[in-house]
This record gives sequence, C-alpha cells and structure tokens, in this order.
Amino acid sequence: MTRQERSERTRNALIHSAAGLFDRHGYVQACLSEISAGAGVSSGALHFHFRNKAALADAVEWSASRCLRRAAQRVHHGEGDALQALTDISHVFAMLLREDVVVRAGVRLNGETDRVSGMDLRREWQHCVQRLLTRAVDEGTFRPEMPLSCLASVVVAASTGFEVLGRANNVWLSRSSVTTFWQFMLPRMAAEHALPAVNPAGRDDAVHFSLMAPACGAGSPSSL
Repeated sequence: MTRQERSERTRNALIHSAAGLFDRHGYVQACLSEISAGAGVSSGALHFHFRNKAALADAVEWSASRCLRRAAQRVHHGEGDALQALTDISHVFAMLLREDVVVRAGVRLNGETDRVSGMDLRREWQHCVQRLLTRAVDEGTFRPEMPLSCLASVVVAASTGFEVLGRANNVWLSRSSVTTFWQFMLPRMAAEHALPAVNPAGRDDAVHFSLMAPACGAGSPSSL
C-alpha cells in the first residue's frame, strides 16, 4: 500500500468515525478524542488531516452531499417520466439515510444551527422536486388543476419529516413507509392517464442502479 493510499484510508476512517458520533450525539457533543479512537488513529493523525472539528464536520457533510447528488443524477439520467423519477429518488434518499451513516450524519449536520455550512441540502432537494414537477407538467403527466408549488412543499416537508423521525426509528425510512406516502400523494398529482404507469414503490432497477455509484470521491458536485 502506498503512502497516499494509507493517507486516504486514514482520512476515510476519520470521516466514518466522526459521522457515527455526529449521528448519535450531534455536532456540539461529539468529541475529537473519541473520533480518533473510533478510527484507530492518534489525535496527531486526526489533526494532520483536519485542523479542527468544524473541518471534519465539513468533510462529513461534503461526503454526504456527493452521495446524494450522485444517486439523484443517476436516477435523473435513467428511463422513465418525471413523476417516476421523483418517486425513485425519494426511495433512494430514504435508503441512503437508513443504511449509510455518513449520509445520515451529513444531512443532520446540514440542518443544525450550531454551525454555518456552505450548502443547503434541503433547499437543493426542494429545487429538485420543483424541477421534476415542472417537467411533469411539460410531459403532460401532472394534473393541470393542482397547485405545483403547494404540492412541492408537501413533498419536501414530508420527506424532511421522514428524515428527522427516522433518527429515532428507521421504520420511517423504510420502503413501505415511503411507498405509503406515494400511494397517498400520486393520485392527487398524476394525470389520470399517467397514474397507472407510476410505481409508488419505486422501480427496483432505478433504485439499485443509483446506489451502485461510489459513495464519495473528489471533484465538484452539481446540485441535486
């Protein structure tokens, strides 16, 4: 193993350890000594990679944002209309929040008021929902009499609620919970001719294909 590979492994171990503590205790209560111990490295190694806890939290948040953005982009670029894409993406996000501690911690950090972040993942999700609903209008699959902005707000509020409630009980982030939400919402959103074509449980191929993307990496992410 090269020095660069060892360095990258140490950095990733620190991010994962920090994510676990941020997820359980929040930013303020997380302790740097516990983070380094959890990663199996010295405090000196931690400070070699991250100058302080804020920098480590930024790295966790950045890693989470890349996971979410890559997953969303893979669904966007797949087959299917906009309403199906929106349904699929919500299932992907719920699965990532349920199973990936870095994603879960990054989203939690992004919503905390104890620190200032350079990104707003919830606002990005709102814009993603609005874009997909606007595309559904153009495709003729959205009920024309429905207020697009109000329905976008409902979807964002519900998905944010699932994320918060899922911290204590991940049943809220289960596929069945998200499916039940879409079973309720889609008849109010989709045009009558389009409704039978939208699977509220999400398409298996879209969900699993999007999760095949590498979790985190270098490069500049685009928005959701």
